[in-house]
Amino acid sequence: MSKFDEKLEKYVASHKEHVGGKLDEALLSKVTKGLGPSIYNRDAETVSAEKAEMQRVVDNYLTKKLGLSGDNLMASVEAVMEKYGKSNRSKYRAVIYYMLCEHHKKQAVYN
Repeated sequence: MSKFDEKLEKYVASHKEHVGGKLDEALLSKVTKGLGPSIYNRDAETVSAEKAEMQRVVDNYLTKKLGLSGDNLMASVEAVMEKYGKSNRSKYRAVIYYMLCEHHKKQAVYN
């Protein structure tokens, strides 16, 4: 099993444990691939609940990658972080990005 597959397996397990519901593993795989080598860096692999970090998610992912704009973007990041679990310290960036992609119905970006 490749390191990428190991990471993907970890993200699938995290989603099932903390979020539940349906999971499009193909989309999660594409989102994870889009993150490139950052998934292998322990610090870059996770997202903290700090405002500055969440603003980076809005700026770099929602605005640049998904092409979204508007005032509700930070609220959507906060909602996804809440759904992932406040007590969960390891909020994986790939899972957060996947959930945001699903939330904003922007799956076509990865096709």
